Amino acid sequence: MQDEPTPTELIKAVADFLRSEIAPAIKGHNSFKLRVGINALDLVTRQLSLAQAADAAEAARLKQLLRIDGSLFELNRALSEKIAKGEIDLQTPGLAEHLWQTTMDKLAVDQPNYGSYKRELGDTTRS
Repeated sequence: MQDEPTPTELIKAVADFLRSEIAPAIKGHNSFKLRVGINALDLVTRQLSLAQAADAAEAARLKQLLRIDGSLFELNRALSEKIAKGEIDLQTPGLAEHLWQTTMDKLAVDQPNYGSYKRELGDTTRS
């Protein structure tokens, strides 16, 4: 494949075409199935554009929090084990913030139109 268009741009173009040109002409159950397909394409587009940076930031936070190195999978396993053993909890400096940011980053990919997510984006403070 050439440099342009990128895979993200191609997927977005297909989703936009299906949404604007095909969806209005489809009725009934096939309309529902088409919307599911469009939503899947939109999700993949967000994963391609957002997930890598979010994963890198999550790994960096975990390395700082746990003071160990490893893959994102290994770091999350270590975090889970420490929580299960009671070695760290929400009183541990940085843990609540890490969990919150990880949740927000995952929602940005998975459910960016979720009302509570959108509301929290406008609120930089939490109780």
